[in-house]
Amino acid sequence: MQWISDLFFVHSAAQTVVILCIVGALGLAIGSIRVLGVSLGIGGVLFAGLLFGHFNISLQEHVMDFVREFGLILFVYTIGMQVGPGFFGSLRRHGMQLNLLALSIVLLGLLVAVVIHRAGGVPVPVVAGLFAGATTNTPALAAAQQALKDVVGLPPEAITQPALAYAIAYPFGILGIIFTMLLIRWVFRVDPHEEAKQFLQQQVASIPRPVTMNIEVQNPNLEGLPLERVPLYAESGVVVSRILHGNEVVVAQPDSVIHVGDVLLAVGPREKLEEFKLVVGKETSTDIRRIPSAITTKRIIVTKKSAVGKSLEELETPRIYDVAITRVSRSDIEFTPTPDFKLQFGDTVLAVGESSAIQKVAQELGDSPKQLNHPQMIPILLGIVLGVILGAYPVFFPGVPAPVRLGLAGGPLIVAILLSRLGRLGPLVWYMPISANFMMREIGIVLFLACVGLRAGGQFMSTLLHGDGVKWMAYGVAITLIPIVTVSLVARLHLKQNFASMCGVLAGSMTDPPALAFAGQVTGSEVPYISYATVYPLTMLMRVLGAQALVIVLMRLTG
Repeated sequence: MQWISDLFFVHSAAQTVVILCIVGALGLAIGSIRVLGVSLGIGGVLFAGLLFGHFNISLQEHVMDFVREFGLILFVYTIGMQVGPGFFGSLRRHGMQLNLLALSIVLLGLLVAVVIHRAGGVPVPVVAGLFAGATTNTPALAAAQQALKDVVGLPPEAITQPALAYAIAYPFGILGIIFTMLLIRWVFRVDPHEEAKQFLQQQVASIPRPVTMNIEVQNPNLEGLPLERVPLYAESGVVVSRILHGNEVVVAQPDSVIHVGDVLLAVGPREKLEEFKLVVGKETSTDIRRIPSAITTKRIIVTKKSAVGKSLEELETPRIYDVAITRVSRSDIEFTPTPDFKLQFGDTVLAVGESSAIQKVAQELGDSPKQLNHPQMIPILLGIVLGVILGAYPVFFPGVPAPVRLGLAGGPLIVAILLSRLGRLGPLVWYMPISANFMMREIGIVLFLACVGLRAGGQFMSTLLHGDGVKWMAYGVAITLIPIVTVSLVARLHLKQNFASMCGVLAGSMTDPPALAFAGQVTGSEVPYISYATVYPLTMLMRVLGAQALVIVLMRLTG
């Protein structure tokens, strides 16, 4: 049975695969175990790696280095592809206050970490690991380790210290957020279900959903004018899809001429339709959609590369074949588009026209649902290359002896955010199916955590039981609780923040899915998920860059 022993203890390609797969599977199983409704989640892989490392089951150093960093690249790149489309939008919309609250939590955590280092004399690698673990943010751990590798003259054992500190601080990082949610609920006598209901009512009221209205043209000044010259039409967010002229129903186009007595089928937000009606005429009971005609509607998915990035007015077939595009759905949000609206891969448009004409438009846009499930491998590989290049680019600051780099944790993340926002460049489409993104992300984080645990496992128990482990745990509690309790009290007392929304901000500020799941369970709604998605992009970026800045600045000060 020597061959079985060799699979675990003799370095080889087979041993690498066996160890990584067993550690990953065991860790995911551990992470799925719930205690009082809470589980370690993906963090279980780290503890499985620590267990194997403790019994001296590990990999070759150079192999472990490659697997860890490649897993890191996959993880942060797919994170960037996921949050990129909503990153800039979340800053422009009503989430500015939520993002400021989450950013305050991040900055307070950094401040507490600096105080612990200066007042407690805790080494920089340990502080960096505590900051990452106490905030349950694995990319921050990766960023800190990457920054430490660039420090000249650092002893080898210092590279493993962040992982040890991370593992010690991680459990209360999860529990601390949940404890804070329960504390705020108890102190302010909150009814989570009622507050979640109020938040949803406010959100629905603030989002103008498209409705339809049949408007009869009565304004004599509009006689003989094309639609595009009707006041308020172009800038009001209203789209006219059909025109009833006499007994004939025709598809509306910007150059369609209208006459007094015509009936327009208009689509748009209710408020804008009311304004448009005041200019055109009055609402009528005649429903154009019920009048028999050859005109029909079809939802078309944008999957053709040549259509991505084009505005609606740049499309050829809708104008040639007399088809109107009245609505667009993107990320489960439906709205009426303006002529300069640019299409992205995966958008769904509602086309109005004759069946044969709509088919021509579908050919130009693609309309191939299978393409949504087909990963674009060339853009993915090139995007990763660009991310590595950006991460390796040295930036020199006055007075700083060594250059600053984004590293493998920051470069791919920023490139992915920018590319996913860009959408398309020439023949390359930066779109990643959700299933492909999730698979690559999970594989990446499993490989990264497995290698981190395997490397740190040999020292973990001795550090916890005989070293400064208890003190490190106390420091981790401080980094977790002080920022989130402080910001929660300010948000509730002074900003009157909704409890369900605030729970999402707390989970998002820590990028903590287990805490988010707990918040959803407590409130019985999706409100925490809305807030979490709003603050997650900025928080993730700031935690990665903040961890690197923490290492770089403190190492410069102590050096």
